[in-house]
Amino acid sequence: MKKIQWLVFFASTLLVGIAQALSLPGPVVSAEWLAKNLAEVQIVEVRTDISSFTRSPEFVTDKATGKKSLSEVGGHIENSTLLNFKNARVERMLDGRKVKSLIPEQADFQKYIQAVGINANKPIILVPVGQDIADVDEALRMYWQFKVYGENQVAVLDGGMAGWLAEGRPFVLSPAAKRQGSWLAKEPRKELIATSEDVANASKNGSSQLIDSRLPMQYFGTAKKPDVGAYGHIAGAKQFSPDLLTKSVNGALYFFKPETYSALMIANGIKPNGPAISYCNTGHLASGTWFVISELVGNKSIQLYDGSAYLWTLEGRPLQGVPLN
Repeated sequence: MKKIQWLVFFASTLLVGIAQALSLPGPVVSAEWLAKNLAEVQIVEVRTDISSFTRSPEFVTDKATGKKSLSEVGGHIENSTLLNFKNARVERMLDGRKVKSLIPEQADFQKYIQAVGINANKPIILVPVGQDIADVDEALRMYWQFKVYGENQVAVLDGGMAGWLAEGRPFVLSPAAKRQGSWLAKEPRKELIATSEDVANASKNGSSQLIDSRLPMQYFGTAKKPDVGAYGHIAGAKQFSPDLLTKSVNGALYFFKPETYSALMIANGIKPNGPAISYCNTGHLASGTWFVISELVGNKSIQLYDGSAYLWTLEGRPLQGVPLN
């Protein structure tokens, strides 16, 4: 009997140790942490320029100082998986109309992630290119989609691949391995997704803060993306420009501390802990705002409006901006 008890105790201790070893330190991990835990996680390189996965990175040397700096990301971390962001969002039918750039349905997202080669029950580290806020937001959009479908063991590499290379860490140029993964999507967490009616109510009665995550020219209506059917922003929205989300260090983009984001939001008339809805043109840049408010500041009462200004105007809803010549 004692032997069996000792075996049970040993097995329980081993399982606890494994669980502890696999836990992530938070929604953001450093290159140093990742380098120490490569074997314990799944590394997923999120890119639009998939040819860069097997292309050598480019560096430039300052003639005066002789200092070498990264100019273009190339290559990837060994044993990483390539996720083509162009396939991450899909066209779906909403209320009888075709709407593009939306999060896939549960079964379709699971199929897509399995085809990428991602497995269940192993932490996922999303690696953006890390040189432009748009590519950082690609990883953050994937983070949000994983969260919607129940994945909690997911984080983003601070600085992305640009930061990894800038630190002189190793990379490889091997082609992306073809694997079939076992990752499973859970029922969608609808509390993370705002509908057009949610946005309309927030605009009308202030039930949630509307946060426009686009550039000032799009917020004020002096310019717009082709997909958006009108100029300006949704009535009542405050602006939080995407260039406020990160800082550049040695050519790579890194996140600020939570208190910095809180101060920036207050300066923009946004309550850091109040209910909020983030939107942009199609739901890409809004992912960055959602991430820093939800995951870094810790405000879990923020939603993302999937489809954003594109869907809003497709439904014939109005935007407001400055008078144009």
